[in-house]
Amino acid sequence: MGLYERYLSVRIGRHDADSPDHVALVITERDLLERGAYETLSAFFDWAFEYATRVTVYVSVLDAAAIPALRRELEAVNAPREVAVRTPDDPSRADAAIQIGIGLGGKHEFTSAVRTLAESVDAGELEPAEIDDERVEDHLVFPAEPDLVIKTGAERLSDFMIWQSVYSELYFTDVNWRDFRKRDFLRAVREYCNRSRRFGR
Repeated sequence: MGLYERYLSVRIGRHDADSPDHVALVITERDLLERGAYETLSAFFDWAFEYATRVTVYVSVLDAAAIPALRRELEAVNAPREVAVRTPDDPSRADAAIQIGIGLGGKHEFTSAVRTLAESVDAGELEPAEIDDERVEDHLVFPAEPDLVIKTGAERLSDFMIWQSVYSELYFTDVNWRDFRKRDFLRAVREYCNRSRRFGR
């Protein structure tokens, strides 16, 4: 670890506020095409677990045909770890310390959840009055709400985590994924510790 990274780590360690327990990262398929992108992702998990107990990664894709190969790459790179990789055609709800969603935008995710609930009402399995926050969350890909969401290279979430990130702290980096380093992650954690979380209040 370089001198500046050590400095940031010390600052975070001395802070009164808690560090984020659940960290989310939003990147794109194009980010993963850059040289060294998967190595950076693997390193990111190491950095994140110095503070967090859960990490969620959302990877947006433009071409659905690329999803199977992308999933294989992500599973191979993270083989030593406990990872749950979800795709649009994967109904499993495996829980893991690392969660990776591919090609699942927030609008698509929320629409699918509402459609499934409507079908349950139509089949007489559910009363409309029984639909609440918990019912909706039961049908989301990864329902847990991150404490900190990091988006590299742009100040927008790319249609991810519309429901889950409502009370999250959002951090947008001024560097793209190909240039993302541990110091950038530590800056995000430090910024998180400096904020006063309001949870909509």
